[in-house]
Amino acid sequence: MLHGNGLLGNISFSSDTHPSLGHGTADNCNQDPSFYVVRDDLLHPLVNGNKARKLDGLLPLVEDHSVTDVVTCGGCQSAHAAAVAVSCAERGLKSHLLLRGEQPEILTGYNLISTLYGNVKYVPRSLYAKREEMLTRHADLVAGNGGSVVWFNDLLEISFTTQTSGKPNLVQIDAHMNADSHPRKVAIINEGAADAVGLLGMIRLVQYLSQNHLFGKERHLKNCCRCWYWDNSCWFRTWSLMFRNSKDCCCFVRLSWEVTGVMLADTLMGMDGGIVHWVERGHPRKFGNVKKGEVEACQQIAQQTGILVDPIYTLAAWELATLLSQEEAKGGAKVVMLHTGGTLGMFGLAQRYKSYFHAVKDGLLV
Repeated sequence: MLHGNGLLGNISFSSDTHPSLGHGTADNCNQDPSFYVVRDDLLHPLVNGNKARKLDGLLPLVEDHSVTDVVTCGGCQSAHAAAVAVSCAERGLKSHLLLRGEQPEILTGYNLISTLYGNVKYVPRSLYAKREEMLTRHADLVAGNGGSVVWFNDLLEISFTTQTSGKPNLVQIDAHMNADSHPRKVAIINEGAADAVGLLGMIRLVQYLSQNHLFGKERHLKNCCRCWYWDNSCWFRTWSLMFRNSKDCCCFVRLSWEVTGVMLADTLMGMDGGIVHWVERGHPRKFGNVKKGEVEACQQIAQQTGILVDPIYTLAAWELATLLSQEEAKGGAKVVMLHTGGTLGMFGLAQRYKSYFHAVKDGLLV
């Protein structure tokens, strides 16, 4: 629930933990602007919602093909690298993470989690620029003599041609138990897990949200996501356009969901719209930068709603949802924000932007 005028400056928020959903309730008139928040940030304590969705599609295939080790890469504070490290450890797989740049003086945030759960190696930026070569070389070292290396995309093709059953999982578990006596099978996952199979995780999300007791398949919605070039917003829109689950089969129909993506990593020049309605961030900047007042905005939202957003990613979606909800209050479509996480990133930001975080030490006066 929103009260006040303007964007965040003069607006206060309140949270309804038991919102009206399902047929005949979500369309009730409400005098105050409001929007729904899908809490994908709560899927896992250490793995971002969008990363969890991608890996939900990737890792079962890795397990089905008796992979013992996973190699991937990312920035020093990579949410993807941390997610891979945690998810692999939970499945008995070893992760090898190539992180760009130098090791920070103090390990914190995603970097700390990556170090605790995985095998981290810092790579000079000049070498990191050649990602494919870098990943292949390191995977070969991990595989050693007698081992094998496969790119994840190749695993996907193999699964389509061989229709691998669940049986290899038993072999894989045995291989993990006797890792020292078995050749290693190493899978390379692209930076950011930017593989098409990540769509499988988004299918489950769209299927879940389109159930009648939630948002249904007929209601017109505006979904807000924060995104890069091809991120959750594109995946979400692809399947909201096509997916509908029936009792015996999957039917492909359009859902009345409009997905709006906030461009974080580039300008909108050259973007032709397509399946996502792209918008500039309210205060554009070079990706990764924090603007004055944004940390306080995150603090305000946290104290008033119990929902933590971060200034790099999810604050942008929150701002957009706040703006669109003004239209919803006048009879527009219901607004839904997909909260993809980013909490651990706050720790790294606090080190990098110390002056901005000093302002929140004394708390927020509301």
